[in-house]
Amino acid sequence: MLLALKPQAQHAPSQTTANQLKLHLIPTTPMGEERPHQGQGQGQGKSRKRVIPVPHTEDPDPDPITEAYGYCNTPNRSEQSWEGHSPVDYKLLSVQVMIRHGDRYPLYAIPKTKRPAIDCTLSPKRKPSHPQLNSFIGHMAQGGRGRWEGTLSSLPRLPNHSACEMGELTQTGVVQHLRNGQLLRLAYKRHKLLLPNWSTKQVWVETTGRSRTLQSGMALLYGFLPDFDWSRLTVHHQWSTLFCGSACDCPARNPYLEEEQRRQYRLRAADTELERTYADMARTLGLPPRQLRAANPIDSLLCHLCHGLSFPCVSAGTALGSGGCLTLAQFAVIRRQQLEDEVDRRRVGLYRRYAVLATHPYLNRTANRMERVAKAYARGRKPRAGGEEAFTLSSAHDVTVAPLLSALGLEDALFPRFAARVVFELWKSPPATQGQYKGQGQGQNKAAWLKGERSKGGNWGDMFVRVLYNGEDVTFHTTFCRSHDRNAAQPLCPLGNFLSFVKKDMFNVLNATSYHNACYRQTG
Repeated sequence: MLLALKPQAQHAPSQTTANQLKLHLIPTTPMGEERPHQGQGQGQGKSRKRVIPVPHTEDPDPDPITEAYGYCNTPNRSEQSWEGHSPVDYKLLSVQVMIRHGDRYPLYAIPKTKRPAIDCTLSPKRKPSHPQLNSFIGHMAQGGRGRWEGTLSSLPRLPNHSACEMGELTQTGVVQHLRNGQLLRLAYKRHKLLLPNWSTKQVWVETTGRSRTLQSGMALLYGFLPDFDWSRLTVHHQWSTLFCGSACDCPARNPYLEEEQRRQYRLRAADTELERTYADMARTLGLPPRQLRAANPIDSLLCHLCHGLSFPCVSAGTALGSGGCLTLAQFAVIRRQQLEDEVDRRRVGLYRRYAVLATHPYLNRTANRMERVAKAYARGRKPRAGGEEAFTLSSAHDVTVAPLLSALGLEDALFPRFAARVVFELWKSPPATQGQYKGQGQGQNKAAWLKGERSKGGNWGDMFVRVLYNGEDVTFHTTFCRSHDRNAAQPLCPLGNFLSFVKKDMFNVLNATSYHNACYRQTG
């Protein structure tokens, strides 16, 4: 199943199909630097009765080039999204968003070639642009009024090099997240998620210590809350790319990742076409194949592809190289192998085990926030003014978002493209529908159903969750809600399902009953 929208390519070659763009890649760096791989919202009509879109079907034989253009996520199109959709009269209580940073300059250079010529300063006159770009630049100049945790205050709030530095966010990346923020603002405006006088506690923003994640987070926040009050904002520093906070210690986690890396290596080594392709590329550049592999050329080639630049060329005789240009066909071979690796990764299952341990701390904080908000809105209680978190934004990397998708059971979801987003929504049903429990019409009384909900983590019979990936509702593809009857009287996924999954059920794949048990029993 395809769990992401299919964006239109900007520079796609004629043999590609622009409306079939998707990407599968999985990073293998556990907690440090990410490993490179590879407008306005529509569909926001007044009717909110239809909340379960029909999922796309996945192309069984995806084209590597169109996959790569989908990864670029060029902001040149309108995008439909399902954020903010619910049955009539449901109340949206909180939204938690995790994003991957936007388009960036490569982290690696291909030896003996010229680096891609990209300007990383911001200019509203240069494409792609956005109506809010100029005011965003001005607002970031006032960022000293905000509170920045740890070393974040020393990072630039805007990309600012006329010749991009390695890993620097590009203007495309900024525009991608201005669009994301604008899309969420339009989706949630009618729900009054945040009032104009929102408090510091109601908006939580966190980022890793990389300028590209900080800048991406600020762009999305500005698109969502234009001209926000700096004095009410604290930007929190997450030291780990896993966003594991004080729960990062887990001895059993990385052995699964190391075994997964060994699986990847064996699969690559057995691919004779891939070996020949690297040898041909190395011969063109006059490099040993081992040195070319170490330079991770796919990272730089993706940048050329995303920005419509010709692939690198060298002159004949350069350090004994045959000369010539790297080709789209060579790029396609590397991408093809990465897609095949995705299939094998799902079959073996090692990455899923790693992902459960890697993302539980973040999911646990997400669940705890939902629980606090749900308690504040429990029947008979009036929420405090400026109370619990209403909007949470975590600005992260591919090595954060990819394991999150896997841990949720979204194994077939597309690899996080530039500016990918995962959204968790918490909803409260209106009093008139709170009696519409799952057992209705099946001989189960309301008291029995509520007892079952309590056993899942509390009396949350009127609280429900939605999970969205790049605007598409994937709730009923998650492990914790896959078996829920969408045609039941209550069409949303009960909060109790999610809480039970995070507290206990997600560890079933590890034959464990808790995070601590899974982390330490395996090494005992």
